[in-house]
Amino acid sequence: MNAFDLTALVLTLTALFGYLNYRFIKLPTSIGVMLIALLFSLALIAAQHLGWDTAAHAERILKNIDFNTTLMQGMLSFLLFAGALNVNLEDLLRYKWSVGQFTVFGVLCSTALIGFLSYGLFHWLGAPLPLVYCLLFGALISPADPIAVLGLLKQLRAPKSMEIHIAGEALFNDGVGVVVFLVLYEIAAGGQQPDWHHIGGLFLTEAVGGIVLGLVLGWITYRLLKSIDHYQVEVLLTLALVTGGYALANALHASGPLATVAAGILIGNHGRHFAMSDKTREQLDTFWELVDEILNAVLFVLLGLEVLLLSHQGNYWLASAAAIPIVLLALFISVLIPSWLLRFQGSTTPHLVRILTWGGLRGGISVALALSIPAGAERDLILTTTYAVVIFSIFVQGLTVPCLLRSVLKRTE
Repeated sequence: MNAFDLTALVLTLTALFGYLNYRFIKLPTSIGVMLIALLFSLALIAAQHLGWDTAAHAERILKNIDFNTTLMQGMLSFLLFAGALNVNLEDLLRYKWSVGQFTVFGVLCSTALIGFLSYGLFHWLGAPLPLVYCLLFGALISPADPIAVLGLLKQLRAPKSMEIHIAGEALFNDGVGVVVFLVLYEIAAGGQQPDWHHIGGLFLTEAVGGIVLGLVLGWITYRLLKSIDHYQVEVLLTLALVTGGYALANALHASGPLATVAAGILIGNHGRHFAMSDKTREQLDTFWELVDEILNAVLFVLLGLEVLLLSHQGNYWLASAAAIPIVLLALFISVLIPSWLLRFQGSTTPHLVRILTWGGLRGGISVALALSIPAGAERDLILTTTYAVVIFSIFVQGLTVPCLLRSVLKRTE
C-alpha cells in the first residue's frame, strides 16, 4: 500500500470514528476516537480467533506506517507549534525558574525513579530488563501532555500561575524528555560506559542548540511577517517555519521539539502583536487550531490501532499493570520535590502537585519513542508497558481530571 492510500485510510477512519463519537458517545474527541479505534482493533483480534484473517491483514497494513517517523518527524512539530502560539511570553518569563525546575528536574528525576523501580519490578515478575533499558523506559514515559487540561483551565478561569506552569510543562518537557531519551539511547546502542563530557555536550547541543535555533528562525520569520500584509502568505511562512525549522534542527543535531516551541512562542507573542493585522491574526489562529484538532484526532486513532502490533505475553501485561502505579508514584515525587523548593523560595501554587501528577497525560510521544528502539525482547516489553500506561493515562486520568480540576478550583475560591 502506497503512502497516499495509507493516508487516505487513516483519515477516513479518523473522520468516521470522529463522527461516531460526536453522534453517539460524546466523549472528548481525542479520547472518543481512540476508544473506538481500540474497540475496532480488539474486534479484529476477536475475529482472528474465529478464523477470519482480519487482524493479520490489518497488522500488515499498520506495519507500513512508521509511527515513530510519522509522529516525531511530522506531526509533533505542528502540535508543539500550535500549542506554543497561545503561550503568553510575559507570564512564562515571570515563572521561568519554577517552570524550569518542574520541566528539567522533573523529567530527570522521574526518569531515574521509574528506571530503577521498574528494573526491580521487571526482575521480580520474571521479565528482566537491563538497567539502561529501564532508564530508557523512564525517559520515554516521563514527558506528559497536559495540553488537554489547558482548555479546561481556561474555561474554569483557573489562576494564571497554574495555567502557566501546566503550559510550560506541556511544551518543554516533551523536548527535554526526547533529549534525555536520545542520550540514554546512545548509551544503550553503544553498549559502553557513559562518557559524562560527551553526554553533557550532547545534552547542551540538543537542548540549548534547539532553543537558540528556534529563536533565530522565529525572528527571521517575524521580520518577514512584518514586511507584508497578506494572510495566505503569512500562514504559509509559519508552515515553512515549522517544517523547515524542524528539519534543519534534526540536520544540525539540535532538538527539533525545543526549536519548534521557541519559534512558536516568539511568533505567538511578538509576531502576533507587531507583525500581523487583525484579519491575519484571526486566520492564523483558526488555521493552527484546526491543524491541532485534526492531527490530535489522527494521532489517537493510530494509538488505538497500534494494539494490533503489541506482544501479548502474559508476564508482559502483568508487568505493565504493575508499572502503572510505579509511574504515577515517580511522577508525584518528581513534581513534589520542586514544589517544596518553590515553597522555600516563596513561590507556590495551591494543588499544583496533584494537577501536574494526575493531569499530565501520557500519549503518542511515549509510544513513538518506544517504537524507535530496535526490534527485540527489550522493545516488546517496553512497548507493551508503555502502551498500558498510556491507555490508563488517557482513559482513567483523562476522563477524571475534569472532576479533579473543578474540585481543586472550588477550594481555592
